[in-house]
Amino acid sequence: MTTVCAPATKTGGAIAIVRISGSQTIDILNKVFTKDLTTAKGYTAHYGHIINKETEETIDEVVVTVFRAPHSYTGEDSAEISCHASKYIVQQICNILTANGCNNATAGEFTRRAFMNGKMDLSQAEAVADLIAAENRASHDIALNQMKGAFSSKLSQLRQQLLRLTSLLELELDFSDHEELEFANRSELKAIAKEIDEHIISLVHSFEIGQAVKHGIPVAIIGKTNVGKSTLLNQLLHEDRAIVSNVHGTTRDVIEDTTDIHGVTFRFIDTAGIRKTSDEVERIGIERAYQKIKQAKIILWITDTLPTEEEINNILKYTETKTIIHVRNKSDIVESYSIEDIFEKTHEDIPFYTVEVSARKGIKIKELEDIIYKATEIPEINNSDVIVTNSRHYEILIKAHKEIDSVLESLSNNLSGDLIAENLRTVITTLSDITGKGKITSQETLINIFQNFCIGK
Repeated sequence: MTTVCAPATKTGGAIAIVRISGSQTIDILNKVFTKDLTTAKGYTAHYGHIINKETEETIDEVVVTVFRAPHSYTGEDSAEISCHASKYIVQQICNILTANGCNNATAGEFTRRAFMNGKMDLSQAEAVADLIAAENRASHDIALNQMKGAFSSKLSQLRQQLLRLTSLLELELDFSDHEELEFANRSELKAIAKEIDEHIISLVHSFEIGQAVKHGIPVAIIGKTNVGKSTLLNQLLHEDRAIVSNVHGTTRDVIEDTTDIHGVTFRFIDTAGIRKTSDEVERIGIERAYQKIKQAKIILWITDTLPTEEEINNILKYTETKTIIHVRNKSDIVESYSIEDIFEKTHEDIPFYTVEVSARKGIKIKELEDIIYKATEIPEINNSDVIVTNSRHYEILIKAHKEIDSVLESLSNNLSGDLIAENLRTVITTLSDITGKGKITSQETLINIFQNFCIGK
């Protein structure tokens, strides 16, 4: 492979890093660095200057960190030049490196080389991009677990189970003329296949949580006009994001913004007050409110008086089976009330929470935040947890689930072992698309994955 270079950090701040990787890394550095690095060991840092030896112009005072193959990020000889974060300096260093034999790295090329050199599998490589993009603790923890190989380990376990199942079937075929030998009856094979399928389904179901964590959990704030929805939004965001007024119908369009609660990003959506109106603009806002209710995972239903049965039924008509948090606002001026008993008697299948707050005075906002976080039912993420966040992985798992279902059906129908074994090999091949191991991954697939990385990574 050619030797490549690129900035690994954004310009601005105090320090920038220019990364180099490839077999000619040391030779090229020796042409532009004031210290000879020929005998430099890996994991060592060297102080000096980057210079243009033709003009004897000094570009910057730097520290060069050397990494020797295979003990580097890419698995190749590589180095990182720590320089001052001037855009001009970074560009000049890249220019002098390319003038002396480097090529400019493409987006994601360093991580692609790490994959090609066996430093990580494809799912780990994709986790690098997710880790860089992580905007909250939960998405950071999920990406870090995947980058450390938790997902790969899980898939490896599934692969071993599939290989065991395939081996038992092939042994059955090889010794089919020995009726006295029984390696595994169909019930045992079916039990193994069912266990594999359950693991795959579990990964599929985790995608909903993964997407919510990655992109922010949508929470719709709904209720009649002038019950304090916008005031509550401002409290949750810790800023004056929405206009607050005593005039009915102030919010005529959807207002969205995000904030973190206990390391998870929530996307709060303040909707127009739900009521009958002849105002065309307000009516459109109310229609959009109903659309956002359908998209939300959690509903914050704000009231300031005891709602009628008609109002309760109207809310349920649009919220379906979504989690509802009934927020009884204006607790500082309104007598306490509750509809919890009504829900328990008639709508016990709907996840329902209730809390009394004063959005105007900020009373029990922290308690409301705790309930919102609890309502997500997001588990604490530890080193062994696998949460699927990647749409490509999700689609592959769905395909593998359908294929293993075909295996289960074939076992139930007592089809021939060679046919079932072939179906199992198809499942193994499908799952291998996630890690890039077990089958050759096309160059087109690799390009599509790594082009989503930033330059320098």
